[in-house]
Amino acid sequence: MKTKVFIDGSEGTTGLRIFERFAERDDVELLKIPSELRKDPDTIKKFINDSDITFLCLPDAAAIEAADMANDDVVIIDTSTAHRTDAGWAYGFPELSWEHRKAIRNCKRIAVPGCYASGFIAIGYPLVKEGILPADYPVSVFAVSGYSGGGKKLIAAYEDENRDGRFSSARMYAWGQSHKHLKEMKKITGLAAEPLFCPMTTDYHSGMIVQVPLFTKLLSKKVSPEELRNFFADYYKDEKFIKVLPFGADVEAGGALFSDACAGWDGMEIIVSGNEDRIVVATRFDNLGKGASGAAIQCMNIVLGCDEAKGLNL
Repeated sequence: MKTKVFIDGSEGTTGLRIFERFAERDDVELLKIPSELRKDPDTIKKFINDSDITFLCLPDAAAIEAADMANDDVVIIDTSTAHRTDAGWAYGFPELSWEHRKAIRNCKRIAVPGCYASGFIAIGYPLVKEGILPADYPVSVFAVSGYSGGGKKLIAAYEDENRDGRFSSARMYAWGQSHKHLKEMKKITGLAAEPLFCPMTTDYHSGMIVQVPLFTKLLSKKVSPEELRNFFADYYKDEKFIKVLPFGADVEAGGALFSDACAGWDGMEIIVSGNEDRIVVATRFDNLGKGASGAAIQCMNIVLGCDEAKGLNL
C-alpha cells in the first residue's frame, strides 16, 4: 500500500523541491490540493488528515495553525522554524545521535532543521557532547549561502533582469544578531549562549558553507587540526549523508573552497583546517538539500523504515 503524502505549501521553494523528489517513487501517493483551495482552512485540514504524512512548507504562523489541524495519527514534518525547539517535536537531524534517529522514527511530529543551523550543529553538537568545546565558549559562526535560501522574494530579486546592481556583490545581513536559526543553534548543541552569527548571500542559486573558528587554547581538550578532523571522521563514520574530507583538502583545492560545490547533492561535507593555535571547521552542503528538502525526505524515509537515501542524490 502506498503512503499518502500531502505537501502544504507545495508552491514554495522547499515544497517544490520536496515534490520533485517524489517523481520516481512508486511507494508514495501524492495528495494534490486544487490550486484555488490551497489557502482554504477546511480543505487544508481535510487533506492533512487524509494523509499518512504531511510536509509543512509554510511561514511559522501558518505552520503552527496547520499542525494544530492534524489528528494524532498523522505524521507532520515541518520545515519552518516554528517547532524546532519544542519539547514535543523530534529534531530532524538523525546523524547527531542514536537518540535523535530513534525520536524521528517514533515521533509523529518532526521539525526539520534550518539550513545554517544544520551546518553549525553538525560541528557544534559533537564538540560539546564529547567535551571538546566548553558550553560557555564564545562561539562565532561565519556563513555564506546561495540566494535560494531566502525564499521566493529574494530569488525574484536576484533573478530580475533589471535588478539592483548591488545584488552582484555579497549581501551581508542579520546585523542585529536576531537571526531565526539562533535559538535552535544554542539549544540543540547545548551551548550556554547563542553564537555570534554572521551570514551572507551571494550571486548564485544554491549551496552553502558554514564556518566555525576555534582558538585551541580555549578548548577543554588540546587538539591539533589533524586530531580534530579524525574526531569528526570517527563520530560520523557510519553516516552516509556526512562525508569528512581528508585533512588538507583545502590545500589540494588551491587554498580555496567554493560554496556552491555541493549544489544538487543531498549530503554534507565537513572540512577541518588551521594550525596548532587556530582551527577552522566548516560544513559545505546544499541549502535546499541537507539544509531543507533533502533533510525532510530523509526524515520521512526513517519514519517509513526504508533506505534513508531513497529518492535523494548521494
